[in-house]
Amino acid sequence: MKTVDEIKILLQRNKLRLYKELSESKEAMYLIKKSTHSKLSPEEKIKVKLQLLDICKSIPALAVFLLPGGALLLPLLIKLIPDILPSAFREDFPKQEK
Repeated sequence: MKTVDEIKILLQRNKLRLYKELSESKEAMYLIKKSTHSKLSPEEKIKVKLQLLDICKSIPALAVFLLPGGALLLPLLIKLIPDILPSAFREDFPKQEK
């Protein structure tokens, strides 16, 4: 029973992280679209740059996961190189209270 509860907690936490990452990506896409017809403020430029870096970081993690045995290799790689994950999936993400 304890394992099932732990899995539920992990799924809930990752669902929130994925939602956060998608909302940041949506905002970045809006800003990129806006930049085609008007200037972005310095804050908006920083947001776009950070989000594009996050997207670029997720590609290698996905590639490792898709390799044979990648599901076992990815957690080890994350321990060695924690910066490989997008910002929403890092441990400093605020945890949701029940």
